[in-house]
Amino acid sequence: MSDREPPRRRVPGPAKPARPGGAQRRPGPGARPARRPARPRPGAPAIRLGSPRPRLRMVSLALTLVLLAFVVRLLQVQGVDASTYAAKAEKNRYVGYTLAAERGGITDRNGVALATSVDAYDITADPTLFSRDQLKIDDGPEQAAALLAPILGQDQEKIANKLRPANRNLRYTLLASRQTPQVWKQIKDLKTALATKAETDKSAVNVLAGVLSVASSKRVYPNGDLAAGILGWVNADGKGGGGVEQQLNKALSGKDGEIRYAQSGGRQVPTVNATETPAVPGSDVELTIDRDIQWAAQNAITKQVEESRADRGYVIVQDTRTGEILAMANSPGFDPNDLSEASSANMGNAALQDAYEPGSTAKVMSMAAVLEENVATPGTHVIVPNRLHRGDRLFKDDIDHETWYLTLNGVLAKSSNIGTILATGQLGKTQRQSNKVLYDYLRRFGLGSYTGLGFPGETPGILAAPDKWSTSQQYTIPFGQGLSLNAMQAASIYSTIANGGVRVEPTLVRGTEGPDGQFTEAAKPKKTRVVSAKTARTLAQMLESVVDDREGTGTKARIPGYRVAGKTGTANRVDPATGKYRGYTSSFAGFAPSDNPRVTVYCAIQNATQGNYFGGQICGPIYKQVMEFALKTLQVPPTGAKSAKLPVAYKP
Repeated sequence: MSDREPPRRRVPGPAKPARPGGAQRRPGPGARPARRPARPRPGAPAIRLGSPRPRLRMVSLALTLVLLAFVVRLLQVQGVDASTYAAKAEKNRYVGYTLAAERGGITDRNGVALATSVDAYDITADPTLFSRDQLKIDDGPEQAAALLAPILGQDQEKIANKLRPANRNLRYTLLASRQTPQVWKQIKDLKTALATKAETDKSAVNVLAGVLSVASSKRVYPNGDLAAGILGWVNADGKGGGGVEQQLNKALSGKDGEIRYAQSGGRQVPTVNATETPAVPGSDVELTIDRDIQWAAQNAITKQVEESRADRGYVIVQDTRTGEILAMANSPGFDPNDLSEASSANMGNAALQDAYEPGSTAKVMSMAAVLEENVATPGTHVIVPNRLHRGDRLFKDDIDHETWYLTLNGVLAKSSNIGTILATGQLGKTQRQSNKVLYDYLRRFGLGSYTGLGFPGETPGILAAPDKWSTSQQYTIPFGQGLSLNAMQAASIYSTIANGGVRVEPTLVRGTEGPDGQFTEAAKPKKTRVVSAKTARTLAQMLESVVDDREGTGTKARIPGYRVAGKTGTANRVDPATGKYRGYTSSFAGFAPSDNPRVTVYCAIQNATQGNYFGGQICGPIYKQVMEFALKTLQVPPTGAKSAKLPVAYKP
């Protein structure tokens, strides 16, 4: 027998009703038996479902109305109000800043930097980024101010107020101007650290996200207080606040540019185009001064003002041929790098702004008038008594003396007030006529007029018309009292004589160099013939007697190997505070070499209160020191010619 089991026979079950269409489904293994259809109970009502079409119509209508509202609003936004919303988006998305133009530099005549600009940053902020909506905290401005205050060196409350302005739509505020790159680096590093922490710690907030910077520049004066009176300074707004910085501010400033870019969260969006109008740098200015000569003059006057405990002093060095100012020093001065330590009284240029009575240095103009009008010659005899009665006053010289028998040259050499009154009295047939003639010469020398420098705050001095002169002024003006001038005017008088009688307006600027590198020379100075060349040569010889003759008042100004012309001055000084005479103005003026002049030096000291106050004693040595330095710097050799040695006195 076989081991295989015999096949089983399938037993057919009861037949199922036929499926629609004649198809039948044979149940598989485990299939559930088909349920019989339920039979309706007798008497039960039949339930019929309502039609869904009304509900569909209502839903469709509602959707249509919603979509229609959206379409209408979209048309309004994109069609009707498109420009308005675009403008709002533009305003909120884009920010614009001024690109400060780099300020031009200032150099001396040799190209040595006197004022320059270095990289700096204006620290700014967008106040809207400090609001609660942005930072999710209430004290964002206060937290930011607490971090910024020690870095910027400002009051914390002041910074917080700027970050929480009354105008909530304000997008820009300046926190600090012209900060060093180190300051901005501190802020930027702190800002980065806060941003990094905020990424890892969801509870942390970057309260400095709205702090920004704008590239700027800071004014620097490499030589400290050297020539500060000339240079001036730049104020917090980046504009010149005095001196050349103010006078030539437009040329130095250049033209600011502008940048406009999209920003988000206080940062520029790099994928959106920015528009930029580049700034145009300012022009460089080249001055006529020589830094080394300026240093020598400033050092000399500062030391003497301190030793004499004087109110102030000034020294001017001028090229006699061109009128160019080689130095203009003031003491006391100030450091334009740190105005917080500067006194407002010392921040100007006193050499141009102080008006004072010159005293005997003005006698050279009286002598010029006498010589030019052929009233006398250097050898003319002048009898000088100890006292001279004129008008309502009794006049005297600086010392009591017996009757002097002087030449006109001797009157200048010994600086006799009485001799000067007698000589100028011969300029006209009457005193009134003499006054008019002298006045005309004083005006030709530049008194009562601006020098032509156009310097901020310059004074023209005071010179009344001759018909306005008081009884005493008719006799004091010839020897330098009763009129006033500034130090530059005083120096220009002696440069006029040194230049053969031709006055050249002083100049302080040689030219400017624009951003394109092109140098433009300054306008040529105006020239005016004041006295003849013959009169100028004669005056130069007479001024030598002041320094060379043993009876002269300016012997301390002698320079070995050089012929020196000069004049001393010691004038009663009007106290600016009281308007009354108090103290003295001590001065010395001259040029060298006297027979071939190249340099003029003028020195004045106001109200010396310690030691000697005579001009020849305290200003003569300054003249010598500065003149020697200038002659060596400019490599001016001695002429080798002998002095004229004009007679000072005569025997009656």
